Amino acid sequence: MRTRSDHGHELIPRPEKTPEALRAALAVIAPDRLEEMQAEKDEAFAKAVEWQSVTPVQSWVLIWAREIEIARRPDLSTRYADAKSNLEHEDSTTAQEALRELSAVLDEAMKAVRA
Repeated sequence: MRTRSDHGHELIPRPEKTPEALRAALAVIAPDRLEEMQAEKDEAFAKAVEWQSVTPVQSWVLIWAREIEIARRPDLSTRYADAKSNLEHEDSTTAQEALRELSAVLDEAMKAVRA
């Protein structure tokens, strides 16, 4: 298992928090998720119009910045995958630890993109 000390290796630089930059980054590190990203973007923009608020778009940007942060950093992506694989483990202690680790990875990624 990787540790936080592995943070030095990044697949790509952290993109700016704009739809275009996030899409370009995702196209490099996880092109299979582009349709998912576009569908969620369309939904966020539709909600923004309906609610007359930019909040849904801001949320979309942060969510995808976090997803890209995880994907671009092998340390986080390994921890994320390991935690997800144990979420439904038959041992409840293992499943609870996986949930804590998943939450920690998401928090770490969000803090990084908000910095």
